[in-house]
Amino acid sequence: MIQEKVIEIIVYLLGELKDKKQLGDIDVQNLSSMGYTQSEITSAFSWIYSKINAGETVFASKQKTGKSHRFLHEIEKNMIEPEAFGYLVELKELGLLNDMDVETILEKIMISGYTKVALKDIKVITAGYLLDVNDMKNNDRRILMNPDDSVN
Repeated sequence: MIQEKVIEIIVYLLGELKDKKQLGDIDVQNLSSMGYTQSEITSAFSWIYSKINAGETVFASKQKTGKSHRFLHEIEKNMIEPEAFGYLVELKELGLLNDMDVETILEKIMISGYTKVALKDIKVITAGYLLDVNDMKNNDRRILMNPDDSVN
């Protein structure tokens, strides 16, 4: 559950950044009043800072590529609720996911045995994908700490 909350905060922070705010100008008390813990807020900020420090872009490029947008196949439409797919599109528009990430997530859904994917399901799947909860040894890509990790 913490992973989904961290992604919600990241989405909020990126929305604020798109409104031309600086990370330091974002009211953290507002996030606390929304029910997020200090740990969740710190994890979200850490994820964004780690992307910046690694030289990765936080937002997708604004250049027009001429690529088409992904539409769901009929089988995918029957399985993935519109709100769930809309969430993927939102994350892609914010720059958290690229085309390949969306394809990987959709592929994961199709082979996982889901019969119906709701918004809450896609949040869990996407959080796991973005936060690399399955790759806890890769220190460069994850934001959640292992018990033996230290902060330098």
